[in-house]
Amino acid sequence: MTPSPEAAADGPLRVAAVGDLHMGEDHTHSYRELFARISAEADVLALCGDLTNFGKTREAENLAEDLMACTIPAVGVLGNHDFECGQPDEVAKILHQAGLQILDGQAYEIGGVGFAGAKGFIGGFGRHMLSPFGEAEIKAFVQASVEENLKLESSLRMLRTERTVVVLHYSPVAETLVGEPPEIFAFLGSARLGETVDRFDGVRAVFHGHAHRGSPRGRTVRGVPVFNVARPLLARETEREYVVVEV
Repeated sequence: MTPSPEAAADGPLRVAAVGDLHMGEDHTHSYRELFARISAEADVLALCGDLTNFGKTREAENLAEDLMACTIPAVGVLGNHDFECGQPDEVAKILHQAGLQILDGQAYEIGGVGFAGAKGFIGGFGRHMLSPFGEAEIKAFVQASVEENLKLESSLRMLRTERTVVVLHYSPVAETLVGEPPEIFAFLGSARLGETVDRFDGVRAVFHGHAHRGSPRGRTVRGVPVFNVARPLLARETEREYVVVEV
């Protein structure tokens, strides 16, 4: 677990979260002004995956340039779009060099608040959650979901803070997917993630993206608030492109 220079503080922390930026190759400083506004309003920025459109190097470099306008600590996870070109490690490296702490099973502490996270994966919810039965391809599919969940669990176990924020790309609950076609719920998240969150005390909020047509808020079984911060959803449902939560 990596502490930040601000880790000695113990007061309320304002976390601004947004996902699904889908930065393209045409650089028009798309998010420079957004990051500057967030820096004036919040103490920490959390980016919830699909930071680039296709996971191209140039897209990551463009976003890294805009991140220079962010003057507060920033944490984030990658999303499925960031894997499209098969170089997620390079995307993560470029963004890390711009100051973004990538959460991929790691943990980070800022102002006395722990940040845990992973990309997450698909798998479904409740009685419809896919099980590792049958063909090897299905078993591999489920194993990928389990491994992402283990990353989340590992990052949560690293923390000793009384307050924790979880950052994901895929949803841990079905509630924030309402509005999407029910047929694709299984491809938008996994109940395994929510079950893991609920095993740890002190989690104050979970942020995720991915579900552009979902719902803004939900809760885990234990009542932890879950926020869908996919930028297209926020642009449609709210007055601004990000959510600020005090923890």
